[in-house]
Amino acid sequence: MEQSAADEWRYPYGSDQRYHLQHVHLFASDINASIDFYKTWFDATMVWDNDVAGARNVFLKIGVGAMHLYDQAPRDLGRNAVHHLGMQIVGLEELYGRMKTAGLHIPNPIRHLDGGGGYFMLGAPDNVLLELFEPGRTHDPVVQTYYGLEL
Repeated sequence: MEQSAADEWRYPYGSDQRYHLQHVHLFASDINASIDFYKTWFDATMVWDNDVAGARNVFLKIGVGAMHLYDQAPRDLGRNAVHHLGMQIVGLEELYGRMKTAGLHIPNPIRHLDGGGGYFMLGAPDNVLLELFEPGRTHDPVVQTYYGLEL
């Protein structure tokens, strides 16, 4: 009996889901500055650093997510189709304090939400807008599951 392509598929993360948002790929005008930023503030670990199609590509892991950096200046300093990247944080107040103390430009304070938790926005290298958020404890159970939290 002939084996189908579907029989040979390997599902990631120990699940039977076919589709996962696996990474965000960003241009970096100064790739080393971008690597340092994500390592310093989000404990990113470099898992791969190599040449692809004539340019340095770096793969970073940030928690369970991934980011790829391409050693090339952005073609447009605007945000294009990407508005922001959401970074789920544990200890939002503490991180906000450290970033303010370090002199990072944070235009607005933490916005606290009715269901608990909150967020603030921060510019990263190459005009990438980050939303740093910590989910509240009283959100809908579906939302808690989405954020990977136990009720």
